[in-house]
Parts: sequence; C-alpha cells; structure tokens
Amino acid sequence: MSTQRSVQSVKLVLLGEAAVGKSSLVLRFVSNDFQENKEPTIGAAFLTQRCSLGNNKTIKFEIWDTAGQERFASLAPMYYRNAQAALVVYDITKPNSFIKARHWVKELKEQASQGIIIALIGNKVDILEEDESLRKVSLEEGENLAKEEELLFFETSAKTSFNVNDVFLAIGNKIPNNDQIGNGNNNLGNNERNNGNRVELNIKNDSPQSNNCNC
Repeated sequence: MSTQRSVQSVKLVLLGEAAVGKSSLVLRFVSNDFQENKEPTIGAAFLTQRCSLGNNKTIKFEIWDTAGQERFASLAPMYYRNAQAALVVYDITKPNSFIKARHWVKELKEQASQGIIIALIGNKVDILEEDESLRKVSLEEGENLAKEEELLFFETSAKTSFNVNDVFLAIGNKIPNNDQIGNGNNNLGNNERNNGNRVELNIKNDSPQSNNCNC
C-alpha cells in the first residue's frame, strides 16, 4: 500500500552582492545546469523546485532570486517578507561581498520572520583549483560568522555543483514538519533513496527552464 508523501511549501530568498553567483546556484539546483556568462537578474527571478527528504516528506522550495545591484536593495524586504529560509551568498574572492553578507544577515535577523532559517554561502570555491591565492575570505571567517549568528554554513561551487544540493537539503531538514499531505501532484519518480543518514535529492522542477521572470 502506497503512503502519501507530506509536501511542504517553503518560501526561500537569495540575498547577496551582484555577481556572487546567486542565480547560478539556483540554476544548478533547479536544472543541474551552469552558464558561464549569465545575465544579471533584474528585480528578482522566481523558480520552484522539489526535493525529497526521509520520512515521506517533500519540500517544495518557492525560490526568489533577488538582484544584487544596489539600486534594487530597497526591494529586498518585499521578497524576504514571510520567507521561511534565506541564502546569504558571498564570493570567497571578494571581501566586499562578505561585508555585504554581514549586512544581509543583520537585516534578516532584525526584520525578517522570526525563526527564519539562514544559510551563509561562500561561493566560487572552484576558482581555488586555479590559484589558492585568489581566496580573499578564509574558511574560518565564514565559519566564525555562521557560529556567531547561528547560521548554516557551506562553501559551494555552482560551476562544479559542489555542496549545492547539500545546502537545500540542510535547509529542508531544518524546516519543521507541518504535516501537510500532498494532493497527488507529488510523483517524484523512482530514483529516490535514503541510505542511512545520506538523503539523495530527487529533483522535480515545477518551472520551465526559461521561467526567469523579471519582476
């Protein structure tokens, strides 16, 4: 007898300076794709993605990928309002982007929903394969900020997909179970498996790949 899978919708927002790779992280997660010269986001892009966790639970991420340009910063509260999770992204080769990440963490703590799950993301670690000296924000700096502010922390590469799925899995596992039951639109295929503590994502993209709507 089949068991209905609990589906929870989670509003997630990405914040960070321009060109740190926010859109590339989302594209990797949603479509398992990477575009070397991706156009900057204007306003925000909206995408959805599902991932299956253990215990018959599925998270449907409703993702708002916000523009990093300063002229769009005033729009950010509109996107993180009522968000249950946030990724604050910086580029490990750009110290200013880490300073901006601190600002976003502070703003979320003060103005976002109480209990919002925040993940601090140091992106572009693939660059270190070319030259270790290109790193300008140390692993310890990221870890220390995450510890101080009680954040999830990952270093990632959207280009190679390193740790990208793990970020969303970690967030999904911290979302309290609201016991909502799916309505039959939660057929996630036959490739899902849970081996001990390792849960493999079974991706279902509910948005067309071209659905980068500019708001």
